[in-house]
Amino acid sequence: MTSPASTYSVPPQLSAGPRPAPGPAADEGLARRLRALACTAPLHDLDARKANLAGEYSVYGMAEVALAAIDLVTLNMDFDTGADHDQIVARLVPRIAAQAPRRPAAEHERVARWVLENLINVGSVDRGFRAVYGTFAADGTYVRRDYDFKLIEEVPGPGGTVYLRTTDEAVNVLVGALDTDVTSAQIAAEVKLEVLISRGRLADAQLAAEQARYRTVQYSETLRRALDATRRNVRAVDWLSAVPDMIAEALDHVADRYRHENAILTNIRKARDETEEPEHKRRAAELVDIVKDCIRRHTQLQSRLLEAGPLFRAEQDRQAFATPVATSGIDLYGHLVAPVLPLPLDRAVRVTDAFFSRGTGPRTPVSVRVADLVDILLTPPVEREHLGAEMPEPDLIATPDDSRFSEEQLAAATRLLDLPPDAPRRLSGLLAEARRIGDSDNGSDDCPGGGSELAYLVALLAVHAASPPVGTAYRQGERSLLFAVDDGTRLDDPEFGGADLIVGTALLDSAGMAADRTDAA
Repeated sequence: MTSPASTYSVPPQLSAGPRPAPGPAADEGLARRLRALACTAPLHDLDARKANLAGEYSVYGMAEVALAAIDLVTLNMDFDTGADHDQIVARLVPRIAAQAPRRPAAEHERVARWVLENLINVGSVDRGFRAVYGTFAADGTYVRRDYDFKLIEEVPGPGGTVYLRTTDEAVNVLVGALDTDVTSAQIAAEVKLEVLISRGRLADAQLAAEQARYRTVQYSETLRRALDATRRNVRAVDWLSAVPDMIAEALDHVADRYRHENAILTNIRKARDETEEPEHKRRAAELVDIVKDCIRRHTQLQSRLLEAGPLFRAEQDRQAFATPVATSGIDLYGHLVAPVLPLPLDRAVRVTDAFFSRGTGPRTPVSVRVADLVDILLTPPVEREHLGAEMPEPDLIATPDDSRFSEEQLAAATRLLDLPPDAPRRLSGLLAEARRIGDSDNGSDDCPGGGSELAYLVALLAVHAASPPVGTAYRQGERSLLFAVDDGTRLDDPEFGGADLIVGTALLDSAGMAADRTDAA
């Protein structure tokens, strides 16, 4: 697989004259458009690099597949979890197969995995993309800046799983926006959706509804990142003014959107019920599902917003009273690998030798002094016993017999279930005979404990015979095997319920063939 390029350069247009866009606001708008253009560069690069794959892949539209992958990951991720990698690949395969239906399914799956891994940017160190663009400083000088971004990132989940989540940059690429405010974009999308539904333009309304749903996902991502940063370091997030204001605005936003979306849902259902065209009915039904999903996501976002305050207070208490770290960690890549890689070999070896000699830890030598070494060399070996040291006699304690059934009861039940191969019996009859035998011999040596216990043991053996261990009986050389079959008859018994099993004895193949040969002779 060809490693994806991790740096995309967006060259600004320069001129020898004065600044092309005077004023800081105009220049910031240009920088925003350059960053948005950089987010699309990895998608175009997929079509440019597909020729490097082993095989003929020019028939596939890789940018189209990438947009579909971003769409699937965005719609399948939740507030706490993300999308499953294999599930996204499985859902991408039909779209890829439609582009080249005569190609094998293994090739379709390979294209899906290649596109998804390139969107994650597996080949880079930090799994991110970088764009270089230019802007003007306050003094009018031209400054080049780096813009680092990701499209799809892997996040850890519970149980060691790894999920996929899309970033804000990926959502901007998906909906065609250019770094817009989340709240204003959400309101604009829903107003547009309401107007399109009222005019009956359901095809355009479906696109507007999908864009509104993407904005809802992006709003949830903003809150999730703030809560994750709070869990790591509560001082890194402005809980004095920025986050409380954001939570208050978000709660008002959710309340307004919830009322608005319920009104839209009523209009969609009305349009679905009144139209006679099948295509309009289908699109209206799809719109109902999309708006319901928006309402569900807003409800989930509201619950997370209400939990944000208690989470901040709990994390503040936990981090305030946590034991401070005595020493700081070592960044092997930043402190060792990155500075050493550009060095010549003779200088790099000195650095790595010094690091590993001190990083492996001390080792205690076998002999510290010369006298100890002499004693070890001159001490004759100790003779060992041929059979080894004498083992101590263990203290054995007899285990008490706490079994419910005695050996006499097991023998009586075995005699009762020793049935001829050609004379099976009903379980109800066996239970009645077990009670009669137990009651008549109650207290005797043959069957102590009464007929109830013997009947219970017979029922256990009969139920166990419903799934007889045929393989074990073969390996042990048994000639016959107890079996039980349910023919649908209900068991009529004062103590037990269920099926009145047919219990009998079956001859195994070797014993049955020997009996057939004897009868034939």
